[in-house]
Amino acid sequence: MKHPLCKPLLSIALSFCFYSVTHAQTPGAAGLKSEYLVNPIGIDNAHPRLTWLMNDKAQGAAQSAYQLYVGTDSAAVSASNGSAWATSKIASSNNLIIYSGQQLKPFTKYFWKVQLWDRAGKKLAPSAINSFETGMMGMQNWKGSWISDNKGIAVNPAPYFRNTFKIIKQIRSARAYIAVAGLYELYINGKKIGNHRLDPMYTRFDRRTLYVSYDVTTQLQNGKNAVGVLLGNGWYNHQSTAVWFFHQAPWRGHPTFCMDLRITYTDGTVETIKSGTDWKTSLSPIVFNSIYTAEHYDGRLEQPGWNTANFDDSKWKPVINRSAPSMNIVSQAMQPIRAVDTISTKSITKLDSDVWVFDMGRNISGISQITVKGDSGTVIRLKHAERLNKNGHVDQSNIDLHYRPTDDKDPFQTDIFILGGKGEETFSPRFNYKGFQYIEVSSNKPIQIGKENIKAFFMHSDVEPIGSVKASNQTINQIWTATNNSYLSNLFGYPTDCPQREKNGWTGDAHIASETGLYNFDGITVYEKWLADHRDEQQPNGVLPSIIPTGGWGYEWGNGPDWTSTIAIIPYNIYLFYGDSKLLADNYTAIEKYVNHIDELYPTGLTTWGLGDWVPVKSVSPVELTSSVYYYTDASILAKAAKILGKQGDYVKYSALANKIKNAINAKYLDATTGIYGKGLQTELSVPLYWGVVPENMKTKVAANLAKRVEADNFHLDVGILGAKAILSALSDNGYPDVAYKIASQETFPSWGWWMVNGATTLYENWQIDAKSDISLNHIMFGEIGAWLYKGIAGLHPDPEHPGFKNVLLQPHFVPNLNEFTATHKGPFGNIVSSWQRTGNGVTYKVTVPANSTATITFPAGKVYLGGKTINNPALYKVNAGSYVFEVK
Repeated sequence: MKHPLCKPLLSIALSFCFYSVTHAQTPGAAGLKSEYLVNPIGIDNAHPRLTWLMNDKAQGAAQSAYQLYVGTDSAAVSASNGSAWATSKIASSNNLIIYSGQQLKPFTKYFWKVQLWDRAGKKLAPSAINSFETGMMGMQNWKGSWISDNKGIAVNPAPYFRNTFKIIKQIRSARAYIAVAGLYELYINGKKIGNHRLDPMYTRFDRRTLYVSYDVTTQLQNGKNAVGVLLGNGWYNHQSTAVWFFHQAPWRGHPTFCMDLRITYTDGTVETIKSGTDWKTSLSPIVFNSIYTAEHYDGRLEQPGWNTANFDDSKWKPVINRSAPSMNIVSQAMQPIRAVDTISTKSITKLDSDVWVFDMGRNISGISQITVKGDSGTVIRLKHAERLNKNGHVDQSNIDLHYRPTDDKDPFQTDIFILGGKGEETFSPRFNYKGFQYIEVSSNKPIQIGKENIKAFFMHSDVEPIGSVKASNQTINQIWTATNNSYLSNLFGYPTDCPQREKNGWTGDAHIASETGLYNFDGITVYEKWLADHRDEQQPNGVLPSIIPTGGWGYEWGNGPDWTSTIAIIPYNIYLFYGDSKLLADNYTAIEKYVNHIDELYPTGLTTWGLGDWVPVKSVSPVELTSSVYYYTDASILAKAAKILGKQGDYVKYSALANKIKNAINAKYLDATTGIYGKGLQTELSVPLYWGVVPENMKTKVAANLAKRVEADNFHLDVGILGAKAILSALSDNGYPDVAYKIASQETFPSWGWWMVNGATTLYENWQIDAKSDISLNHIMFGEIGAWLYKGIAGLHPDPEHPGFKNVLLQPHFVPNLNEFTATHKGPFGNIVSSWQRTGNGVTYKVTVPANSTATITFPAGKVYLGGKTINNPALYKVNAGSYVFEVK
């Protein structure tokens, strides 16, 4: 499987048809999803969310009513008979509904369809039949035991597990449910089940453990069958030592699993093959595995056929029962990690008789694969890095600085492959990923190796691309591509900071990049999982750690409101982009506890708790200013959430708190005469502007001061990550889009373009390419520019009053020195297009608004024509669904 957005130097000329919804041309409902997944199995939510799109290309197309049918018989549902739930005809344009029918039963497949009526009341063609299937729906339904081998946390080899069973009846369906503390691969009759990588997703294991569901009907056979499980350490048994002390995590234990293989026969009976003491175990050829460093494999220890029915396991050992890692085993209902793209070697350099360096041509997160022949016992090392030394060897000095090895047996990002000596052999790690562009291969014995012997796999959470950007400026296109590469490289079931040095869920990096992610990718399932991690990690007093999940590190450093505002900002962004208030509701208490705690610590409304404007170019802004602005943002979001959720008393209370914080900030930092915050640095001016702290009557003056400051800085950045989040929109939203674009399109230091002209395929951690520290070459913390391209040039915004792009706010900026620009985004109602191109005497502006939604367009100054007729009020021009071509002169 490949994403177009993951090909080398991502082709920017993405056709708009890629983003169109796959469905029949007949008007009606399409794109049906349950819990934002297509035909999922293993759903635990007793009230799943059901969503759809209206497929109708007609101008002004709108849904006037809908009706849902849900049942366990697909034929009955097709005939508009919903045995589990049949709504009445509901006069509404909503396309998201929460299931409210009969109580859902576990292990049950439910079919559903939607019937729509158009704006004229005409009944449209019904949707295709879709489905969702429930999973355990509670801990009480597990049959299996938690088992492991009788080894301790210091034992290195990954364990195999196997069991055999007989099937004598005809199978109707079969499902495997497997919960793991650690990582796993599941096999039935010798074949790996599914194409996921690094399952299950990382959580706070002692508070929430995830299980994964598979349809394994076709993998079973009449007669004897075998099921095999290979366990890896993951974050559960972190054997590598680094500054975050994951090896001392309170949950740490030897990997363990519980599995139910539930078989339903055609006669209606059910049999469950379950994990228990009748299973056997042995050590595998994976002699060491670390999610943080690498994997070591000894081909001499292979046991061919270990996961097949007729394998001789007489020398294998009995398993032991283990206690469950937590009492909260829940379904992993989210987009999985996959190897999304395969990358061939770009070039190879031979440095010595037994040392080669492979350049993959781009920086990625993922793994490499080697195929080679050699003598038994030949030791091959594959050392991964982002850059090279002057002598041509790989250089890890920018990514290994937080590693604290206790010996030389676990080299950083270095796989070790010992050949079995049985012809051509292939190795690729199963329980690890890395960040790299270069692979240095060395061997202790002669081997033959060429470009074709090494390839790489780009791995990340396999979220659907839903946005595209194309500009006449190729540097802008490269920045957008690199931003997406870094965003995806840091999405592994939770957002990370970098895929090599840390792999930590840094909160600040994640909320800064969340809009970039949401414009470009359908990532709601990942964010909902990660916010559940927040709730697991939150202290009773409301405090959150700076990295989530954590083994205990981060409650004491880096976790002020400028970072851990994730608890408020991300749920609110999800609400804006999806029109779904569930994440706000799920986290409301957590947001409230967090805001209340800051209020208790800092009753004046000003807080000094935070890291401040991290990795600035040169100027340092006051931590109190930036952290207090984020505290204001949290209180404001809490007030908005209270209003959305009908909590009127809280709305009044937290609106007052937000005003108190805003007034305290402005009283101390704003010179009302000059319109300057603090010393007038870029961050000091842009952060209050972007987050709405500046009084309405002062915005013009503050924005003018920001533009002057940028001009004084030669239209270059002088910000860290908080300023980089704010500065472009602070300018473009307040009358200076041309200044914002000058900054965004710069190609000299310091700028995003500076990285591009120096060969970057991802975003960096530091504006200085040759910095001595903070120089990971695949970071997302400066990634706001990816969102700004949609907001600041295409002018594409969600409407807080009509979230989920029910009404699209379009405020295009036809900036100088750019001839054309197109942005597309597939929102909950369908594809939105905002595209402009300069013509001989003006600008042609093309807009597409999806069915069942509207748009409000704010044009720049000038005369606007539609169909040759003048628009009298171009400041706030309202359009219904459809495609439009405007001329602006």
